[in-house]
Amino acid sequence: MDLLINLLIALSLLVVLATLFSGFYAMLRGGDFALRHSNKLMRWRVATQAVAVTVLLLGFWWKSAHG
Repeated sequence: MDLLINLLIALSLLVVLATLFSGFYAMLRGGDFALRHSNKLMRWRVATQAVAVTVLLLGFWWKSAHG
C-alpha cells in the first residue's frame, strides 16, 4: 500500500508540473492561442494542485496511522 501511495503522490505532482508548463507555453506563445487557452489551463492547474494536496494529505495520514 505504501508503494501505491508513493506512486499516486508522484503521479499527481507530475500532472501538476505538466499543467504548469502547458500554461507557461501558452503565455510564451501568446496571441490568439493564449487568449483561448490561458484561463482553461489556469483552472486545470488549480484543480490538479487541489488533487495533489489531497493525495499528499491522505498519504501523510495513511503513513502515520499504519506505519
